[in-house]
Amino acid sequence: MSFEYEKNPQKIEQKSFEIIRQLSQLDNFNQQQQQVVMRVVHSLGMPQVASQVKFSERACTQGMGALAKNCNIICDVEMVKQGITKRMIEKEPMCFLNHSDTRVIAKTHGETRSMAAVQLWREHLAGSVIIIGNAPTALFRLLEILAATEVRPALVIAMPVGFVGAAESKQALWDTHKNLGLECITLLGREGGSAVSAASCNALLRCNRNEYY
Repeated sequence: MSFEYEKNPQKIEQKSFEIIRQLSQLDNFNQQQQQVVMRVVHSLGMPQVASQVKFSERACTQGMGALAKNCNIICDVEMVKQGITKRMIEKEPMCFLNHSDTRVIAKTHGETRSMAAVQLWREHLAGSVIIIGNAPTALFRLLEILAATEVRPALVIAMPVGFVGAAESKQALWDTHKNLGLECITLLGREGGSAVSAASCNALLRCNRNEYY
């Protein structure tokens, strides 16, 4: 049995982004924002979500600058960590979900491990890029911590997915980011996930290397 299909990875990717540009509304985004939005669309296979991607005023420039300086990259789950393109970074991304202290904190306070893990982010927050792709509770806890401290990450990429708290946590981020003095990229609504969140960071890393579609 034989099938006719494209096998060249470069041609597949190039054609994918040609189609995405045709099907997605990108006119309201600048060059760097477009790269992020197209990666979001590519990861989800849903051109209609382009309008749900939101950027704070300096999100891309500040995130790219921090990544260029080899900042800490903090991930809520291992799937996000594994999705970061390793050839583009020098420092291993951080994830504390499976740390022994996380389990203790979660059990003591009767909360999710994702929430508990955020407590271990504190000393790494300054100037970091934070990527939340799975756990709305992690995003809510991060916002609570940032409201009580002056330390700020360079960028928060928050695209948790799901039916309980996902849309609400991202809306909370978007509604409060200006008051918190926080740069962020988010995907409003229920859609999201580890792959799309990691892909958004990868888009900024590619922009730093002048890899544009």
